[in-house]
Amino acid sequence: MTAFNTGDGPAASSPNSTGRDELGYRLRQQSLLGEFGRAAMQTRDLRMILQKATELCAIGLRAEFAKVLEYEPDEERLVVRAGVGWKENTIDVVSLAADVGSPAGYAYRTGESVISNHLEAETRFRTPQLLTDHGVRRAINVLIEKGAEDEAYFGVLEVDSADAGQFDQADADFLTGFAGLLGIAIERQQADAKLQEALKYQALLTREMSHRVKNSLASVVGLLRVQARNTPSQEVKSALEDASLRVSTIADVHDHLWRSSHVGFIELADFMTELCKKLRGNVGKHTLNCQSDALLLSADHAVPLGLLINELVANAIKYAYPDSKGLIEVSAREIEGSLRVEVSDQGKGLPEGFDIDEPRASLGFKVITGMVRQLQGHLTIAKDWKGSRFLIDLPIISHPDRSQSS
Repeated sequence: MTAFNTGDGPAASSPNSTGRDELGYRLRQQSLLGEFGRAAMQTRDLRMILQKATELCAIGLRAEFAKVLEYEPDEERLVVRAGVGWKENTIDVVSLAADVGSPAGYAYRTGESVISNHLEAETRFRTPQLLTDHGVRRAINVLIEKGAEDEAYFGVLEVDSADAGQFDQADADFLTGFAGLLGIAIERQQADAKLQEALKYQALLTREMSHRVKNSLASVVGLLRVQARNTPSQEVKSALEDASLRVSTIADVHDHLWRSSHVGFIELADFMTELCKKLRGNVGKHTLNCQSDALLLSADHAVPLGLLINELVANAIKYAYPDSKGLIEVSAREIEGSLRVEVSDQGKGLPEGFDIDEPRASLGFKVITGMVRQLQGHLTIAKDWKGSRFLIDLPIISHPDRSQSS
């Protein structure tokens, strides 16, 4: 991009060029470009990126002052967003007119870089009051593009000095390269911000949906329980109560979903605690103990898992201790990357020759085998156990954060 050079005659090759190691000066500028590129990739903090840019540009041009000006379209002004060398209450407070009558405004409106080595003698541009107050004698301004997605521009990158040296075209090229990197960093940061907003909105919709599903299922549970209370048949009453418990388990998953800080996941330990708390309301004289590792579990796995535990505990309540009270234990542990769920009792045990895959098996056991298949798991019924002991190994992958406290 060609620089619009103003002043009395052509600019020298670089400021204070006499006796200067010109090659070292330019190599230092290239090094600063690389340093900024690395720094910009390591943070998403736009303020930090802008501030780092001004600091390195001032070093690269051996100047006392540098600033980033952001264009505010509502006011049609360029606002100081970051800088070095300026007095307090400059950043986010001071603004400059964005018209072609000022060096920064000209750079913004035309897209040309502007070198002004003699501001006190300028006839084409007025000198902004900010520069006058700081004794600035020369300035160099380049455009900061916002990125390909947006045709508007972010603003202007400016370096200023109070000494009588000279900025040249090579300095303008260095600053233009810096502005290009800065524009990419700004574009990336703004894209990230939009993505985060979209993710937050998606999370809100997911939780709202889960909340509504949970409320709808709660209404179904209520209807089933009303029907159970009003039916004269004990068999129908029992079937309706079992159905209401199953629907209630699904509702609990959705309750945890919309409350969870991790979209699409539930805290397994909390879920198990709440599930067992509700199941205790049905155990009567029996004792129910529950233990679980702290894992974040996919909601797709949580629904069938909850139904599995519900069916196994309900079966133990009904049949394990027909004439006495007893202990029912539930655990969910992570073992070598898989989840092992165990439900056991010390009651009378399963009938001789029991086969869970027998077509005449109860609806509860059909639900159990169906959920195990859905989860691509493996069910084992322990034979060397006083009572009944069901072991279910599930290839369930937890949330990457793993711990619910993450």
